[in-house]
Amino acid sequence: MKSLQEAVALSQQQRAAAAAPTNNGPTGAEPVHTADDEEWHADLRALADEVTLFFEEAEKNISQHPTSSVVGALLVGILIGRLLGRH
Repeated sequence: MKSLQEAVALSQQQRAAAAAPTNNGPTGAEPVHTADDEEWHADLRALADEVTLFFEEAEKNISQHPTSSVVGALLVGILIGRLLGRH
């Protein structure tokens, strides 16, 4: 997941660096798709697939161990509440 985040960040940097206004594109309402756009969409699809896989595995693990999941969620909630409660 970390490598995917780095790839998306690198793609964003490259896209920002390559973004320059041009006047030689079509003037119609149809958007222009470049190789960078296709790469960006491929990265987004890969990210969506990773997130979907993560949630499917989490759902399977929670189904197999419901008591442990509830206790773990309760402890995390208490920890977050105590951290946010302190000024």
